[in-house]
Amino acid sequence: MELKVEARNVEMRQGWQDRIENEKEKLLRHYPDVLHLRVTIEATGHVENDFKVKLVAGVPGDTVIVTRGAENVRAALTESFDVLALNLKEMQRKKRTVKKQQPAESAGDSVGLIKKLSPVESYGFIITLDNREIYFHENALKDVEMDALHEGDSVLFGESHGDKGPQASWVRLAE
Repeated sequence: MELKVEARNVEMRQGWQDRIENEKEKLLRHYPDVLHLRVTIEATGHVENDFKVKLVAGVPGDTVIVTRGAENVRAALTESFDVLALNLKEMQRKKRTVKKQQPAESAGDSVGLIKKLSPVESYGFIITLDNREIYFHENALKDVEMDALHEGDSVLFGESHGDKGPQASWVRLAE
């Protein structure tokens, strides 16, 4: 990771530099995809012992910026790195969520027709273009209720293997 540290209107202290190095190492252990990090410590000049710490972290496809003001630079550095770590954790969570949803609906899209419905028992069967029957449960329905489906409706679905053969992991009406 590329690291750039600068001080504005204040002399850089070795203790601050050491804290930045420690926080950087901690950050990289948990978030190795950080490409570069810029740390700016600035004396604002409004009052004595008034500082601003700004972190700019570059990750693939995004930039995260954290700014904190404080009377103590070491405390502001720690708080800034903590907030940065929380932001990076949230970004990772969102990416994992998006990755989980995309393959199910894009790579595995299959087309079929509702062949049979059993709304009381909360299941049905889809007939595929190659005449295979695919079971689905009401829990697999996306953006549609069981009551709104009719035999002959065209649907998109994701196929998976269940205990008793092929089943739909998700089902939605074709548009």
